[in-house]
Amino acid sequence: MNKFSYGGQAVIEGVMMRGQYSSAIAVRKMDQTISVREETLKPWSDRFPILKKPIIRGAVSLIETMIMGIKSLNYSASEFGGEEEQLTTKEIVLTMGFAVVLTVALFIVLPAFIIRFIQGMIPSNFLLNLTEGLIKITFFVLYIIGISWMEDIQRVFQYHGAEHKSINCYEAGKELTVENVAEHSRIHARCGTNFLLIVLFTSVFIFSFFGRPPFLQRILIHLAIMPLVAGVSYEIIRKAGQNDSHPVFKWIAKPGMLLQHFTTREPDHTQIEVAIKALNTVLDRDASRGDMEKIRKFPSPSTNA
Repeated sequence: MNKFSYGGQAVIEGVMMRGQYSSAIAVRKMDQTISVREETLKPWSDRFPILKKPIIRGAVSLIETMIMGIKSLNYSASEFGGEEEQLTTKEIVLTMGFAVVLTVALFIVLPAFIIRFIQGMIPSNFLLNLTEGLIKITFFVLYIIGISWMEDIQRVFQYHGAEHKSINCYEAGKELTVENVAEHSRIHARCGTNFLLIVLFTSVFIFSFFGRPPFLQRILIHLAIMPLVAGVSYEIIRKAGQNDSHPVFKWIAKPGMLLQHFTTREPDHTQIEVAIKALNTVLDRDASRGDMEKIRKFPSPSTNA
């Protein structure tokens, strides 16, 4: 049996799936047809084998996933909303840059700033760094809960649920039909929500070895250890997603899986159909090992939610 771990992400009115040799983005257009774009993957690790080593591969995968995610969102926006919604290369770079700056500001700079006012009351370095970590995790959870109330985001979260259900159905060895997929859970251990939460927990542990540096140094250390944090977190979530992994990895994944009740919603049948199209596209490519980019059009569904 193929042991490759398939995964993806929700996009605007669609789903992106990543296979061994290609990625596929399926988008429900305004005319109710499904547009599927398939692209051959060219991982950096194919050119530089050292990037496949444990820990290193996690940091590299995070960067590649961010780039692929922005491009997938851009394509889905143009397919659903028209060409005027598509971003230029410059706009994509600026969007990624803004996302990175916002993440650093919210989850590194702001917690470090708050710690300045309470560190005098906490004599233990371990407890101080643990407190900073709890502040980060609180911000993250509140952010997720906050955006989950937004109507547009709820649509994306429904497609997120459809993505997970499709992967769970496939991994259970079931045929990828709308009915079969609908029966499966919308929660999955390898979800990006899990990864981000594990990143926060891991950063608390690793940073605990650096004592209590001053404000600016604290920020710089956090930035410097991010590749290591991402690499370790990647290995943890890989283990958590394996059926035969040690129970401790399952336990570590539990908080992120609980948080997925906010980052996923129950999809309707038309959304599940989109996820199936994306997953079947990469499964077909992996079976044939082709290397040509394809764009396919599918008719509107016969099954309604």
